[in-house]
Amino acid sequence: MAKPVSIEVWNPNGKYRVVSTKSMPGTRWINLLIEQDCRLEICTEKKTILSVEDIIALIGDKCDGVIGQLTEDWGETLFAALSKAGGKAFSNMAVGYNNVDVNAANKYGVAVGNTPGVLTETTAELAASLSLAAARRIVEADGFMRAGLYDGWLPHLFVGNLLKGQTVGVIGAGRIGSAYARMMVEGFKMNLIYFDLYQSTRLEKFVTAYGQFLKANGEQPVTWKRASSMSEVLQEADVISLHPVLDKTTYHLINKESLATMKKEAILINCSRGPVVDEVALVEHLKQNPMFRVGLDVFEDEPYMKPGLGEMKNAIVVPHIASASKLEVTKYTFTRHQSNLELIKTLVSQISSLLQGKIKGYPVWHDPNRVDPFLNENAPPPAASPSIVNAKALGLPVSKL
Repeated sequence: MAKPVSIEVWNPNGKYRVVSTKSMPGTRWINLLIEQDCRLEICTEKKTILSVEDIIALIGDKCDGVIGQLTEDWGETLFAALSKAGGKAFSNMAVGYNNVDVNAANKYGVAVGNTPGVLTETTAELAASLSLAAARRIVEADGFMRAGLYDGWLPHLFVGNLLKGQTVGVIGAGRIGSAYARMMVEGFKMNLIYFDLYQSTRLEKFVTAYGQFLKANGEQPVTWKRASSMSEVLQEADVISLHPVLDKTTYHLINKESLATMKKEAILINCSRGPVVDEVALVEHLKQNPMFRVGLDVFEDEPYMKPGLGEMKNAIVVPHIASASKLEVTKYTFTRHQSNLELIKTLVSQISSLLQGKIKGYPVWHDPNRVDPFLNENAPPPAASPSIVNAKALGLPVSKL
C-alpha cells in the first residue's frame, strides 16, 4: 500500500476531484477549478520530484484529473492508475511533454494537455543570453575577477567572439527558435542558417526586411539560408541553438560525430530537451577543444549532469531557468504573497482551463497557440480545452468558436 502524502484541500465538497502534484503560484487557477465544482488537492510534500509511488498515492481511488510536472515520469503505470480512478485528463505544466508516454495515455483514454504559446520569448531570451555569455566568456571572466586574479588590463585577457557578421544556426525554427533567431539577427547583425522540416516564411521575410534596412543605411545586409539538413547547420554556423522536438531523429543529435563536424570555436546552446545532447561526448569535446563553448539550460539526466561537465570552464550550465522570468506587471495586481512569476501564472491558468474543459466534456480549442482568451481575468475562459496533444488519437471534437 502506497504511503500517504501530505495535501492541501480546496473546496472539499466539490463534485470533481483534481490533484496537483505541486503547489503553484497565484490563485486564479484554483478559483477556476472551484468555479467548476472541483475539489482541488495540492501536494505539499517537501520533495522536489515526486516518485511514481507518491503520485499513485495522490491519485487514490477516485480522481478526475491531474496537474503534473515535467520532472515526473508519466507512463503506463501512472496512466493505468489514473484511468482506474476514473481520470479523464492529465495536464503537463510545460510546453514539451517528453516525460509523457502519449501512447500509454491513448491506451487508457486519458487526454494529455500541455501549455504551448506562453514560453516563447522567455526561452528565446535565455538562449540569447547564454549565446552572448559564451561568446564573450562572461562567466569565466566573472570567476576570474571574484578570485582576485585581475592585476590589470591585458590585450589578450579573455578574448571572445564578436557576434556581428558571424552566422547563427537554428535547428528547429518553430515559435521559440524563430524568436531566438530574430533576437540574434537584429540584436547582433548576424546572418542566419536554419533547419526545419517546414519553411519558416515569416522568419525569412523578417531577415530579408532587416537586411534591406541595413543596406539602405549603408551597412552590410544580413542574409538567411534554409539548410537541407541539420548537419549543414552544424558545419556552417558559428553559434548554434537547438530548438527541436525530442524524438528518435533528434535523440543525441549532438554526439561525437556531429561535434567533430562543427567549427573549433563554435558555440552550442541548448534550451530545448536535455537528451538532444550526448553529454559524455560533449565533455570530451570540451576538453579537447578549449575554445569550443557551450551553454546548457537542460540536461540529459536532469537534475544531474554527466561527470566532468560542471568542471569545464568553457561550459555555462544553469538549472532549467528558461521559464523563470519575472515580468513587470501592470495588468495584474498581486498581494505580497501572490507576487509570483507572471509567466507561471499564465501557465497554471491555462492548465486549469484545460482540466475543467476536459472534465466538463468541452471540445478542443481550435488554436492551441492562441491562449490569450484563457488568461483574461476579467472574463470567463472559453468553453473549450486549450491544448490536448492527443486530441486526434482520442477522437475529440474541435471547437468552432
